[in-house]
Amino acid sequence: MKTMWAIWLLGLFGLALVGCSTADNEMAGGNIQAVNHTLNNINWLSVNGYRADGGGGRSCCIIMPTKWRPGLKAHIEWEVDTDQFAYSKWPSDPEGYRAAQLKHKAKYKHYSTTVDVPEWSGTESCDLKVHFFTCNQVEVTTSCWAPSSPNYPIKAPMEMKEPPVCPK
Repeated sequence: MKTMWAIWLLGLFGLALVGCSTADNEMAGGNIQAVNHTLNNINWLSVNGYRADGGGGRSCCIIMPTKWRPGLKAHIEWEVDTDQFAYSKWPSDPEGYRAAQLKHKAKYKHYSTTVDVPEWSGTESCDLKVHFFTCNQVEVTTSCWAPSSPNYPIKAPMEMKEPPVCPK
């Protein structure tokens, strides 16, 4: 009888250790939000394969670890429309409109980069906000503050003009 209790306790202890070892690997869902600091339109973006609308609202969902860990990266891909109001000059007839639309879509630009995800304390990450800057620079944050808050970590202006030459 004592050996049964010993086996049961060892099994319980083993389960507790497994629970401890996987706590750092827990994942949770959150939203992706695009924050566009440029004059161009971000049509869409994807973060580690999770696709979202580039229009500035929140899109569901991305899976991220509940606890930050060193080396955490976000691979960002996005599509840019540099002439977002071109449709106002398109012909009104359906055939001409479709042809102009296809010609315009062929000019969309595609970019990708991989950025570090900044550290957050404990399990206090709040969605993933992807900031798009001029010269195809990207920065991400998991801050729980709104971008308009003085406590928000990224303080870049909106509607930034593309410089004539981008730094390398």
